[in-house]
Parts: sequence; C-alpha cells; structure tokens
Amino acid sequence: MHSVDYALLNRQLEALLDTRDWLTNSAQTCAFIQHALYDINWVGFYLQRQLNQLCLGPFQGKPACHPIPFNKGVCGAAARQQATQRVDDVHTIADHIACDTDSRSELVAPIVIDGHLWGVLDLDSPQHARFSQEDQNGIETLVATFIRQTDLPHLIDQ
Repeated sequence: MHSVDYALLNRQLEALLDTRDWLTNSAQTCAFIQHALYDINWVGFYLQRQLNQLCLGPFQGKPACHPIPFNKGVCGAAARQQATQRVDDVHTIADHIACDTDSRSELVAPIVIDGHLWGVLDLDSPQHARFSQEDQNGIETLVATFIRQTDLPHLIDQ
C-alpha cells in the first residue's frame, strides 16, 4: 500500500485554489486529486441543484451517472446522512449505481455549509478496499480546505 502525505497535499491544494470561484475550484480540486492519488479511476463533484437529488458537476474520469437520487447508491447515502461513506466493495451495496463497471471501492465526502448539503466529492477506485481511514481523514481535510477557500453559492432554495 502506498503512503500518501495528506498534509503536503493539503498545503498544495491551498496554494492551487487561488480564486474564490466555485466552478474553477471544483475543477482544480478534481484534477489535483486525480493526479495526486494512485489507483483512482474517477473523482468528481455531485451538486445538490434539485431537492433530494445530486447533479453531476466537475469531474475527472469516464462519463458519469446523472442524476443521482438521495435514496440510491453511495453518493445518495452520503448526501442523505451528511456523512462520509467509505465502501471497500461497491458490489456488496444493494442500490449501488454502477457508472463504471471497473470501480470496486468508493469514498464519498459530503460538502455541508451551515447545515445544508451543497454537494459531495466522490472518489472511485478499481482496487478493492482502496480507501483507508487515513484516506478518509485526508480527503475530509482536502474538502474542508475546498470549502474554506471557495465561495459556495446556494444552488437550490433549501
């Protein structure tokens, strides 16, 4: 297993996000994570632009599923529970949405502003059990940096 220096990645992301624009920062964050981590085949944002539904935002990887209802899949669970989801084998999840059949494990971190869900950051890997607790903590730190350095507009009336 490769070791990832998330403290270094966080400092690099802080320097990269040199604008407050949510669209630019979302795109930059996806590209940064895609190239900084190993064994990742998809990383992207799903945004809550409609009630109880996630819409595809900036991402890196193959074309993706759109939309995702809150009552389906790992992204839906992260949105519904406003809690990070880490799944070692997505094929064991009954309502998993298989956008890319090569994906085996998934990590989804919610983006919550003042108690309201803005969206989620979704990472997929073709490797079984790719994401550790260390990865979860590291990605949650990167998401916190993204939130702190980005003006996140209300995408829907909540």
